[in-house]
Amino acid sequence: MTIDATLARINQGVQLHHQQGRREAARDLFARLWDEIGGERGDPLHVCVLAHSMADVQDDVDQELVWDQRALAAADLLTDDRVARAGVALPVAGLYPSLHLNLAECYRKLGDLDRAREHLQRARAGIGALGDDEYGQLIKGGLDRLTQQLAPE
Repeated sequence: MTIDATLARINQGVQLHHQQGRREAARDLFARLWDEIGGERGDPLHVCVLAHSMADVQDDVDQELVWDQRALAAADLLTDDRVARAGVALPVAGLYPSLHLNLAECYRKLGDLDRAREHLQRARAGIGALGDDEYGQLIKGGLDRLTQQLAPE
């Protein structure tokens, strides 16, 4: 299996943001990559991962929501075969809990609690596709925190 060069470059941007705290540099790299892959017309795997990552570096919640929606739409076009060929360890179903968690969080920030709860429910419904590894625990922890934040008072 060959390394997917675009996913490797997206990972560089993720590292810029999460490990080096260079949010703007990550956003600039993601914007260049977005143009290179052809935007929403690009390979759905690249669109999904890039949009998911781009959402994390937005300063405006409305823009974060747009990127998260793009990631979800691209995931709907993916196949397990395409994901496996790129070396991604999860099946497509394993992407949805994180995608819906991010959308739920956006809607919470925007005050649309009904939509937030709807996406939280969708994320929880797909949790079985996650392993009991570090990634799975991260997503499950995020779901638990958001569930508490959205609980009726």
